Amino acid sequence: MEILTLARIQFAMTTVFHFLFVPLSIGLGLAVAIMETLYVIKKDEVYKDMTKFWGKIFLLSFAVGVVTGIIQEFQFGMNWSEYSRFMGDIFGAPLAVEALLAFFLESTFIGLWAFTWDKVPKKVHALFMWLVAIGSALSALWILAANSFMQHPVGFTINPETNRAEMTSFFELLKNSQLWLEFPHVLFGAFVTGAFVIAGLAAFNLARKRDIEFNRKSLKFGLIMGLISSIVVILVGHRQVNDLIREQPMKFAAMEALYEDTVDENVPWKLIAFPDTDKKEEGFSIEIPYMLSILGSDHEGSFKGMKTVDAEFQEEFKEQIADYKEKYGEDMNFYVPVKTLFWSFRFMAGFGTLFVFIAMVGLFLLRDNKLLEMKWLLQIIGLMTFLPFVANTCGWLITELGRFPWTVYGLFTIADSVSPSVTAGELLTSNIIYFLLFSFIGAVLVHFIHREHKRGPYYQPEVVSTSQDPLAKEAF
Repeated sequence: MEILTLARIQFAMTTVFHFLFVPLSIGLGLAVAIMETLYVIKKDEVYKDMTKFWGKIFLLSFAVGVVTGIIQEFQFGMNWSEYSRFMGDIFGAPLAVEALLAFFLESTFIGLWAFTWDKVPKKVHALFMWLVAIGSALSALWILAANSFMQHPVGFTINPETNRAEMTSFFELLKNSQLWLEFPHVLFGAFVTGAFVIAGLAAFNLARKRDIEFNRKSLKFGLIMGLISSIVVILVGHRQVNDLIREQPMKFAAMEALYEDTVDENVPWKLIAFPDTDKKEEGFSIEIPYMLSILGSDHEGSFKGMKTVDAEFQEEFKEQIADYKEKYGEDMNFYVPVKTLFWSFRFMAGFGTLFVFIAMVGLFLLRDNKLLEMKWLLQIIGLMTFLPFVANTCGWLITELGRFPWTVYGLFTIADSVSPSVTAGELLTSNIIYFLLFSFIGAVLVHFIHREHKRGPYYQPEVVSTSQDPLAKEAF
């Protein structure tokens, strides 16, 4: 299983790194579109300055998102050819639409937006940015349509001759209930990311008394956008968790560190827990009484524990278990990484609640500009710049690791998905190369964002004047 482990490490590395920048570009795209619309409506030059400045950060994140996306596509073909063969008919349609429609929409109009300042009417220029933002959202929709099938397969049949999943209805794929839980959750999570990057960087500058009016408006804008988006994320996330209880009970049980069934109306929610994964015991925990019963009210306090779910899966997937035993000489394990899922959910939910609280406090204190004199609180808001990236990563860890041992839930295992021809040496080499490449790309992006942040919105490069023609004969 060394090859499989290395392939999984590479998938995790490329996916997590790519998803650091996708939400940022989606969130900043919407923010910049709204800022430019406010400039068109209010004729306030500060909003134009905000559009241009935060537009630079957006362009940087978009460029890195494209590069890391290409790398992710490459490792799919190299390491997961069996998965690609099994899922090609399903993945092909949404990914083709994403590339031909959504990506071309955003990439075309992002160029028009960047190079037509003061060359087209203001409303038309703002429309360019809205089309970029819409294209980014559509791109996420098609990618998540493919991912939702992996979580909840619909609209397909298995060809007995080729053992491939074949699409029977494209509209069933789009109607997938999982898609319409994942998509708003990811989309508004991206809006939270863009909002708090704006609010956080503006707060750092306000703490240093830089460009007060520009950063005060940027901070207010980011906090308003962050507050609205955070509330929507929490509401959609709550609905998504209730859906998991039915569709992926092992994932939910691991998120709550439940090994045994619960049938009591008073089911506490574990604030902190240290489950013993070897003995499969819940271990020490600090609990909030009744809270899980309230959060999972749709299920009246009845939740399956991991032991029960595992026993049901052992019965349901007898054939797959036998095949797995024959291929790999070991039992098929249905237990997911409990500690990772448990703590990832706590961090994600905790940060989501913190975003709402910080945004409300910040907006309240901004009413009479008291916040501008509270350097310590501005520094705290500044630290919020980084937390959405942690929350987004935790969410993807839950989504992907909670599906173990399947790549396509109930149909195709991770072990069956890896390329048969790839070697451990090739994977180790490519893992090292990708890690170094990602580190370099990340460092370059952070450097340029830090440089733009330090320069501020009104930086003007020095122009060296010369009376001599640089192409004159005397210049050589």
